[in-house]
Amino acid sequence: MSQPVIGTIHSTENFGTVDGPGVRFIVFTQGCRMRCQFCHNPDTWKIGGGKERSTDDILAEALRYKTYWGKDGGITVSGGEPLLQMEFLIDLFKKAKAAGVHTTLDSCGKPFTREEPFFSQFEELMKYTDLILFDIKHIDDEQHKVLTSLGNSNILEMAKYLSEINQPVWIRHVLVPQRTDYDEYLIRLSDFIKTLNNVKKVEVLPYHTMGLYKYQEMGIPYPLEGIETPSTERVNNAKKILQTADYTGYLN
Repeated sequence: MSQPVIGTIHSTENFGTVDGPGVRFIVFTQGCRMRCQFCHNPDTWKIGGGKERSTDDILAEALRYKTYWGKDGGITVSGGEPLLQMEFLIDLFKKAKAAGVHTTLDSCGKPFTREEPFFSQFEELMKYTDLILFDIKHIDDEQHKVLTSLGNSNILEMAKYLSEINQPVWIRHVLVPQRTDYDEYLIRLSDFIKTLNNVKKVEVLPYHTMGLYKYQEMGIPYPLEGIETPSTERVNNAKKILQTADYTGYLN
């Protein structure tokens, strides 16, 4: 009998409606190396925290809700950063596909590299991944460092690779006043997205402060103190520049 494949999990959600098509069972993995200033889940940052759970355990829990998913729903693995737990991801998605479940990965792409052993594992994962919700935090490398503490060169490289293999993606971009909400950066992001041939949807996610209480509970200074959510006008401006209406969201 093979050994169970274990992941460190922060939490699960059984009725997600904003993390991919349809109704989704969401798995939030534990651990992330980025420190996004707008992150509303700082409690997922610590690597090695969370609860150990097997892929069989997670899949069994997910399948209890399958009747609610409809034809479009399924399982989404988010974080934290799921790509830090490749063995867990591959095993879970492989078993999910065998059970006829639609699989979605929500990732910022920071762990991506074409070096081994990661790259071969990533290629294997793509065999069982129907959709990637790909978070591009900032198009400018230096500003990406300001916003997240790390650069974006390998993130953009991952976007290019996904385009090469025609892996369906929905690109997500958080609109943050005084950080990402500048036309110059939005135009550069739009130009980059246009170089990709696999983008099915582009989403503008307005910055919000709903995770502020977690920083207060954890005793972490909130890096965007005093910055308000973007106005409807600025959100619509970003949608226009990124041409969100031109993308249907359909996978075929």
